[in-house]
Order: sequence, then C-alpha cells, then structure tokens
Amino acid sequence: MTDIKAVVRVEHPDIVLTKTVTHDQSSKVESVLEAGTDPTSGKFFYRIQSSDFRQFEDGLRNDHTIGEFERVIETRDEKAIYSFEYTDEAKIISPVISTANGIILDMKNDGNGWILTVWMPDRTNLAPLWDYAERNDIDIELLRVNEYASLGNTDAGLTDSQREALLVALDTGYFEDPRNATLSDVAADLDISQPAASGLLRRGTKRLIVSSLVDDGENPD
Repeated sequence: MTDIKAVVRVEHPDIVLTKTVTHDQSSKVESVLEAGTDPTSGKFFYRIQSSDFRQFEDGLRNDHTIGEFERVIETRDEKAIYSFEYTDEAKIISPVISTANGIILDMKNDGNGWILTVWMPDRTNLAPLWDYAERNDIDIELLRVNEYASLGNTDAGLTDSQREALLVALDTGYFEDPRNATLSDVAADLDISQPAASGLLRRGTKRLIVSSLVDDGENPD
C-alpha cells in the first residue's frame, strides 16, 4: 500500500464559513486540528486572522452554515480562536474524508474556496470525495498529489511510541470529525496519561507533516 498526500481545492456557498469569509475578505481561516473537541458537543475550533473581528462576526451572524459561535481567545496580532456549531444546511467535507480512512492535515480558506491537505492510505480513497462533490455540486480541483511510504512501513522520523499513538488514534476514530473517541480514550488504550498521549499525537503529527510536506533541504519552522 502506498499512502498519498493530496492537496485539493473545493468551493461551494454552503461549505462551512464560506459566506463569512466572503463578507470579511481580510479574514484568513484555518482549522485547529489539534483541538480537543468533545464529539458530543458539536463544537469545532478555528484560528481566525482578521483586520476587523466585528465585521467577521457580522458575517457569522448572517452565515446560514453557522449556528452558535464564540470568540474563545484573542491575541494582539489580529488573530483569535473561535468555536463554531454548524447548522444542518452546512456542507462538511471532513466526515467524507474520515469515512474514506483519511486525515485532514491542513484546511484554510482561499478566497471563497477552501484548500485541503489530506492524507489517504491509497489514491483510490480519494474517489468518495469526488463522488460527494459531484452529488452536491461542489467545485473540486486536485492541485497536487504525492505518494510516500505507508505509516505502518516507515518511521517518517517517528518514534515507536509516536507511531503507536497515531495508529491507535486513527483506529479508535479520534481523527474523525466529529470525533468518535476522546483524548482520554486514546490515553486509556495506550495506558498512559492524557498529557502524555497529547504530546505523542502532537509531535507525531508534526513529524508526519514535516516528512510529507516539507521539501528536501527545507528547514521547517
């Protein structure tokens, strides 16, 4: 089996937050993939950069894909973390990717569209994403795809503990959206503390991203 890293652009007015970023064109949106989302809460977290958060929030109030929202943290450099609850009208890509055994490594807006960087266990696992896009009239474009050795067959700079933690998290549904397992569940399966499990997942994910996204000779930040 050969894993792939694919970069895909999708666009549709019903994709989550599209109307908001159209209203506030200064905004940059990026999902907080490491956030400890409670799978039963229905809350999802994003990093937001905006020159005017009042305008951004005006967009949220008129966005048919967003229910409740909260500005959780704000920093000095025009950035904040928000939590959102989606409405039934929202088109959500992440469950399609999760069902195909994939993981979203990165998600950010590109004007009215969204750039997704996803890991898949095989190139054929991309097919459900295209099927979903066709059924829902979503514009979709494959920007690039790279193949690399399977997580199970290469260390990618991972320690044995990091690899085990990532595979357990994947198997239990921790990476699904909404999650089918909590960090506590992963930690229990690994028989370690939650902070230790969080550290293994965070560092392991970083190593995977560096090994698959950073060009040879390029130093990661």
